[in-house]
Amino acid sequence: MKKVINNPSNVIQDMVKGMTLANGEQWQQVEGTNVICRKELSPGKVGLVSGGGSGHEPAHAGYVGKGMLDAAVVGEVFTSPTPDQIFEAIKAVDQGNGVLLVVKNYTGDVLNFEMAGELAEAEGIRVEQVIVNDDIAVKDSDFTIGRRGIAGTVFVHKVAGAKAEQGASLDEVKAAAEKTINEVRSMGMALTPCTVPDAGKPSFHLDEDEMEIGIGIHGEAGTERKKVASAKEIAEELTNNIIEDAGLSAGDEVAVMINGMGSTPEMELFIVNGHVHDLLKEKQISIHQTYVGEYMTSLEMAGFSVTLLKVDTEIKQLLADASEAVAFRA
Repeated sequence: MKKVINNPSNVIQDMVKGMTLANGEQWQQVEGTNVICRKELSPGKVGLVSGGGSGHEPAHAGYVGKGMLDAAVVGEVFTSPTPDQIFEAIKAVDQGNGVLLVVKNYTGDVLNFEMAGELAEAEGIRVEQVIVNDDIAVKDSDFTIGRRGIAGTVFVHKVAGAKAEQGASLDEVKAAAEKTINEVRSMGMALTPCTVPDAGKPSFHLDEDEMEIGIGIHGEAGTERKKVASAKEIAEELTNNIIEDAGLSAGDEVAVMINGMGSTPEMELFIVNGHVHDLLKEKQISIHQTYVGEYMTSLEMAGFSVTLLKVDTEIKQLLADASEAVAFRA
């Protein structure tokens, strides 16, 4: 294992310190926690909290900022943050009109965010929760009941954050988030695995001529192992699966996200994007907006995911609304 770290046991503390120092104008660390929150909160605004295990950077802290999240809870690598940490985040952002929790569908995350919500409710803070499950590769996994939440979560952050910034009620913000969840689909692949610092070895093995289709974001192997194909073939396989699952057809309009998994050069991501655009044009599916880059990674895994979000007038406006989040400027 070669990583630029100190003690593997202190990776998260070291990272959070560096992240906070790099973005000190916008962020502050809640004392005694690994919670990063906005320094300035709009009075009366519905709070928006997300988070999860580390190793997905820039998710989730990168989406803390005006127009997106109010706080992100940073767990250990690929491990859900604890209920007490999430509870501290809820208290830090509550402005009197409730807090929405955006949770990826992994069993540990779901249980811990639910428990934190119950603690907050007991103190008189109204809390609602939405579960993101955009990964079409699996119906169930070792980590989930139902589909996993992956890169499509970033669209949920953006839409819900913009709605909250408009002064919408907790119910209205939750409804916008749920609409986005219902309309977003993702699927990913990998050329190489990743290595969790505490483990010290790759999470699975691939020969030089192999790739995994349907990987998760926690170092999981995929649902199918096959010989490495061209960018065009891979992009078309993932995109066609998403189109079929989402029931997209001619005349529909989508936002596209090509998300790098940690070690994929932008050159390759843009090549993939070109093929995704060609396929959508061929199927007469309009493209509203395209996002290419690293949005939700899996440490140093090489690979990418494709996300399609079917948009309507409301979602298009919320995607366009201003965002000052470090990793998602609009």
